Amino acid sequence: MDRELTVMAVHAHPDDEVMGTGGMLARYAEEGIRTVLVTCTNGEQGDGPGGVKPGEPGHDDAEVARVRLGELRESAAHLGITHVETLGFRDSGMDGWDGNGHDAAFANVPVDIAAARLGDLIRRYQPQVVVTYNEKGGYGHPDHIQAHRIAVAAVAATGIPDKFYYQASPRSWMEDMITYMAESGMDTEGWENADDFTDPDDQITSVLDVAAYFERKIKAISAHASQGDSEFFLNMPDALQRRVFAAEAYIRQWSKVPAPDHEDDLFAGIRGS
Repeated sequence: MDRELTVMAVHAHPDDEVMGTGGMLARYAEEGIRTVLVTCTNGEQGDGPGGVKPGEPGHDDAEVARVRLGELRESAAHLGITHVETLGFRDSGMDGWDGNGHDAAFANVPVDIAAARLGDLIRRYQPQVVVTYNEKGGYGHPDHIQAHRIAVAAVAATGIPDKFYYQASPRSWMEDMITYMAESGMDTEGWENADDFTDPDDQITSVLDVAAYFERKIKAISAHASQGDSEFFLNMPDALQRRVFAAEAYIRQWSKVPAPDHEDDLFAGIRGS
């Protein structure tokens, strides 16, 4: 093989790298595979000091971005990610927020312009495997959807990757988590529509055992201390944390190399070929 084994994960914001792909990145980094994280925005629309939201007193976009990019570097170090690339686009904020209307918001950048910048990174790193979100952006965040769009466009334009994946959330896994929460007396309010952002189990092609990287994922989540979203996962009972973080799932979109219908390695069909 002429190309160094490389996986590239394309994410929208600082902290998105941990939940769905943190174990995968940590596992492959430990195996000596080059791991490249591309973060599309600086996270300006995240929480400010004390959890203040954009537009509230005390929220400074530039300062929030500075803090979040620092947290990103710390998170990546915990996961052993070998290369972190930031595209530097402006965070659009959650769907319906005022930030959606900003001319420079990532979601408003023409796809071809953003995809060209990602394409430059694909040409530089020559990844065999690229991972991003599905067409819904996982849960409908405008920046996640845009990250999906530019990844699809850049992968097609370069023709370099051998395999292309969407990170996934198997429906049965989510149902298992909600059942465990209910039986443990935890609050499950707000999880009624979980099926809207999960994937049918029969669509899952790839499941990675990442239980050995549990502690690293917890440290990586903790690194993003400025963001209140982290608290939900950090406050889970240890037993539930270990269940949730034991594996990561993906849906393979296509492969140029022969690969099994169900695989436990994103490099199946590539290693040794």
